[in-house]
Amino acid sequence: MDWIQELAHEDFDQVARSAPPAAIADGLAAAFRSEQTPPFGQMLGQLFGNSQASQRADILNSLLRTIGPGLLAQILARHGAADASPGSQGEVTPEAAQKVPPQAVQELAEDAEKKDPSIVDRISHAYAAQPEIVKTLGKAALAIAMAQILRKQYAGR
Repeated sequence: MDWIQELAHEDFDQVARSAPPAAIADGLAAAFRSEQTPPFGQMLGQLFGNSQASQRADILNSLLRTIGPGLLAQILARHGAADASPGSQGEVTPEAAQKVPPQAVQELAEDAEKKDPSIVDRISHAYAAQPEIVKTLGKAALAIAMAQILRKQYAGR
């Protein structure tokens, strides 16, 4: 990790500690939508790969509610994770979510965003409480997120 990346992490830590979760979610959504960062699906796949089992299940269930069980099952099967489809309760369990590769989540996110662009906001809120995971997105995404967070925090002053 170079010194610029380390500085971005430290700055993001400082901003995230003082910002309300809604501001962090707005910043993350801005990074997801920016033309200066990779596409939403790719970034979500990266976050998913760095997430714990329960967070992975939450993300998959958010995507499931957007794209439906049929498309979810098709995409999971294509990525060798057919056994991670929703269980009898209609949701993906944390245990099943551990079997899903980030590439499948990337594809799921791309389809979900096409169907309902507000998925970006819902996913952003889900990760707003996880700044350590958000830091894995890299310096461009962190810079965009921090700029948006600071704009929101200081807009009312």
